[in-house]
Amino acid sequence: MKKPAGASAASLVDGVRAGDARAIARAISALEDHEPGAVELVRELFPHTGKAFLVGLTGAPGTGKSSLANRLAAHYRAQGKRVGVIAVDPTSPFTGGALLGDRIRMQQHATDDGIYIRSMATRGVLGGLARATGDATLVLDAAGKDIILIETVGVGQDEVDIVRLADVTVLLLVAGLGDDVQSFKAGVMEIADVFVINKADRGDTERLEQELKVVLGLSRRADQWEPPVVKTVATEGAGVPELAAAVDAYRAHIEGAGLREQKRSERWQERLLDLIRERALERVLKASVGKDKLAACARQVARGERDPYSVVEELLRVAGVNG
Repeated sequence: MKKPAGASAASLVDGVRAGDARAIARAISALEDHEPGAVELVRELFPHTGKAFLVGLTGAPGTGKSSLANRLAAHYRAQGKRVGVIAVDPTSPFTGGALLGDRIRMQQHATDDGIYIRSMATRGVLGGLARATGDATLVLDAAGKDIILIETVGVGQDEVDIVRLADVTVLLLVAGLGDDVQSFKAGVMEIADVFVINKADRGDTERLEQELKVVLGLSRRADQWEPPVVKTVATEGAGVPELAAAVDAYRAHIEGAGLREQKRSERWQERLLDLIRERALERVLKASVGKDKLAACARQVARGERDPYSVVEELLRVAGVNG
């Protein structure tokens, strides 16, 4: 890994563990860019993780995720908790980086050493998260953050990757934002542990709340948790203490039922599968396939000269991924 001027990899790890903002930023950038030594950095930091509680905030664009994350961060800071915020933003079509809208909204926290805010670009990854989001949470965890807020990009109904990462998933809805009943059919509805109706000062909020409670009453979860519905007006801070209380109640529920370790094991199983896929792909591309080779294989398949499965088996065999 490229090292900061005058610093060693060991000092970078020490800096992260000390909560130094520059060290945290450098470590996350190294993981985002897949720099040499990034994997070793995770190995060094990982024994110091596992203490932070990860809160995922998801929902369609326009539901107020950034405003709510901002208020929730302030609420936790007022309680003396150290907070990390990862805001996954759309990728800029010009620079490839994050559009940084969330960082702009959260500038009020810029001088607070107890909070660290990071915007991450999706870089073309679907599912609402950036590829390095999981590693970034490990860095913030190792840096001593008590609460880590993860705000997804807001890609819509299929944004369910957050459930593989967060300890609790908060889904934001807004009355009048599209077809309310249709939103109940979305897969993202099934992953939420807490529902928030934001911008609750709008009309139709009561109707949306009643319809939502009816839908939630139609099924029972395996963990016996009944997801609460909290109404907020994030721009004013209204309902934020109630939301924090609902998150705390869910945390107490899963810890009291002995489910937190089980849920984390299940999430790590999914993340390990993702890592296996990613590393296998990297190995194939590095060991056996350049862009020219891949393009040549694609032309053969397109012309009907070879079938795609035979090509894939050959590439995996050359790369030593399978026997």
